[in-house]
Amino acid sequence: MDKVVASAAEAVADVADGSSLAVGGFGVCGVPEVLIEALLEQGATDLEVASNNCGVDGFGLGRLLAAHRIRRVTASYVGQNKEFARQYLAGELEVELTPQGTLAERLRCGGMGIPAFYTASGVGTLVAEGGIPWRYGPDGEVLVASPPKVTESFATRDGVREFVREHAIVSDFGLVRAWKGDRHGNLVYRRAAQNFNPVCAMSGSVTVAEVEELVEPGELDPDQVHTPGVFVHRVVPLTAEQAAAKRIEKVTVRPRPAGGEAR
Repeated sequence: MDKVVASAAEAVADVADGSSLAVGGFGVCGVPEVLIEALLEQGATDLEVASNNCGVDGFGLGRLLAAHRIRRVTASYVGQNKEFARQYLAGELEVELTPQGTLAERLRCGGMGIPAFYTASGVGTLVAEGGIPWRYGPDGEVLVASPPKVTESFATRDGVREFVREHAIVSDFGLVRAWKGDRHGNLVYRRAAQNFNPVCAMSGSVTVAEVEELVEPGELDPDQVHTPGVFVHRVVPLTAEQAAAKRIEKVTVRPRPAGGEAR
């Protein structure tokens, strides 16, 4: 039951070329950056990644992207990453854009053994009709486009509505970051880190969690646990320095009043 491993390097040692990853994080919050750095040093390539966003330039998944180690990305937000845009438009990267709530549900269903579900998001758009460019050629031609998806009408309290069928995401590995975790793999996330880490942990066939604070079994209030240990296979305790490293995505400051002192 003790799932603690000695290092991040050991935790990702068996990630092979071509592996699929579900990676937690929301912007720069709750990103398993220590595991990503270990994966960068480990050398696995041709990776397929499902994540809300693909990091930013020089941080998180952006580090793997810059090293050309990612072949395909399924994400809902790809802004603030110039290298991501460059690789996509140059035909170096395959990208499946997915509505944010749909992506979260696809990951959750992957962990719950639900192969597919219906949603109203994307009905009447290219999401359902197909044709969204997934991969470009070197001259800007579309080499791979999204296929059309099955749609079906269902009776709802608002009348008969059309829904689109989406498939679950089951990944080879889930990489997440938690605020607290115990040796059994029970995890607690803090604030915005709760957005995608829980569902990425569920999606992974093997889930690895880096935790800012490791506690002993029984110390976590069961009512506060976001990810039960049944979904987690390896736990990597962070050092105090690693746990304290927090990024600010956009620094916004109030202009200093004329003649006033900085606050």
